[in-house]
Amino acid sequence: MDKSWMHADRRSKAYELGVEGFLNFASENLGNTTEIRCPCVKCGNIRLFGVGIIREHLYFNGIDQSYKIWRWHGEPWEWTTNASRNVEEDEQSRFNYVSEELGMDDNDFANIGSDPYEFANVIGDSDQPLYLGCSKYTKLSALVKLYNLKAKHGMSDVCFTELLILQGEFLPEGNTLPSSMYEAKKTLSALGMSYEKIHACPNDCILYRKEYENATNCPTCGISRWKETKDGFLKEGVAAKVVWYFPPIPRFKRMFQSHKIAKSLTWHAARKSVDGYMSHPADSPSWKLVDEKWPDFGNEPRNLRLALSSDGFNPHSSLSSRYSCWPVMLVTYNLPPWLCMKRKFMMLTLLISGPKQPENDIDVYLEPLIDDLKSLWDGIRGVYDAHIGEYFTLRAALLWTINDFPAYGNLSGCVVKGYKACPICGDDTPSHRLKNGHKICYLGHRKWLPINHPYRRQRAAVNGKPEYGMPPEPLTGEEVLHMVEDINYIWGSKSGGSVGENDGDRVCWKKKSKFFDLEYWKYLPVRHALELCTLRRMFAIVSLVHC
Repeated sequence: MDKSWMHADRRSKAYELGVEGFLNFASENLGNTTEIRCPCVKCGNIRLFGVGIIREHLYFNGIDQSYKIWRWHGEPWEWTTNASRNVEEDEQSRFNYVSEELGMDDNDFANIGSDPYEFANVIGDSDQPLYLGCSKYTKLSALVKLYNLKAKHGMSDVCFTELLILQGEFLPEGNTLPSSMYEAKKTLSALGMSYEKIHACPNDCILYRKEYENATNCPTCGISRWKETKDGFLKEGVAAKVVWYFPPIPRFKRMFQSHKIAKSLTWHAARKSVDGYMSHPADSPSWKLVDEKWPDFGNEPRNLRLALSSDGFNPHSSLSSRYSCWPVMLVTYNLPPWLCMKRKFMMLTLLISGPKQPENDIDVYLEPLIDDLKSLWDGIRGVYDAHIGEYFTLRAALLWTINDFPAYGNLSGCVVKGYKACPICGDDTPSHRLKNGHKICYLGHRKWLPINHPYRRQRAAVNGKPEYGMPPEPLTGEEVLHMVEDINYIWGSKSGGSVGENDGDRVCWKKKSKFFDLEYWKYLPVRHALELCTLRRMFAIVSLVHC
């Protein structure tokens, strides 16, 4: 059948005749069906309408030109391994449909560009009708909708299995709906939605991995690995605390297996800062230092630059602080500014369950992520770039973390409260305890003003003294590492604690940050950054002090 009309002007006679021919073709092949899939650009073969509405959509929106084979409207199609151009185009079209069905983007799938036949089973499920004669749902679309229902309402695996069995009994014989949770997971496993559940000590001492994988009690505090009932019995096999780890390396591979995203990941190499201002992290000193100190890393524009952020929240839609869950996110700075902060490119790598926040022991939970960051720095071979069409070795570097001030202290290891709470001033933090309010205030912020600024000479508005001091130089990563190298911090809420006996004697560092395990971390000029909301609050406090 001639399909050249799909590329014609929608106002032309050829397009009008083509639309009518297409609708007649679909009506003849789909029989008595009153509603069929609309192939317009906006609907994308997802929504079902009558012939009249579809005719209007095709005129107003235009037909999806990637819809080469009209499989949803009666044209026969079967999977083939021939590497012809038409088949490759159709594979991409079929892949696009699967992504639309799941509400995902190209970067949500694994190993498609490098080995498309590994994904063939899922593609086949997207074409296979739920039962003979069903044109509204396929095996994959029905399963995904049911799985979303399971996640939304917190169904157990047993409940979901019984639901699948019941649904199967309602459907005609010969339906393709999986009959168990196990079969459903096998079908969806090719989509790359895997994660690791790692058992943890309830006191945040260790993760039960590597040498502790088979341990049943924490070697630090001695508490059992298993959950304890109200009666004091242990539920063997049920972990007392779990951390969910979502490995970032497979997701980075998937990003490069999308032609469009792989091209966007090298956007930073083509741009130039024309005004001399920092408009993108590529203009930052940290980015430039990595490029200059490790030229083999900087010369490959596909190597990734990352940022990490974490904070606690209550997942139970309550402002109560009794339960705190901590996600750890990664952001890819290679992307242009209008993409890098999009939700689909912000990767959840860790989900640390509550009820209490990990505080300084968050480094224990960062171990698997740090191990992957080490591997990414050494290089991951065999990553397929769909834009260029070649395999390459992918490397990545973490440039900095972004947090509020309390989390800043947890990740960096510095003190953020008490007499020495300034990460820049350190031991020389100008602090004063109010006699009546019993609060600690910090009055040395005027050092950062220009030397002739009038606020420096004010006395009554601040502490009764003028300020003639100069701001201290921030410590380099090598200086910080030298200071914390010998700190012996014992992980765990039962074992860890303050380094000094009281606030006045406490040193300004509590621990050696886990990020120093990355060989490049000590060389970065900015390792930890405050988020914008925290800075706004701090500026507001400074303004109040000035007033």
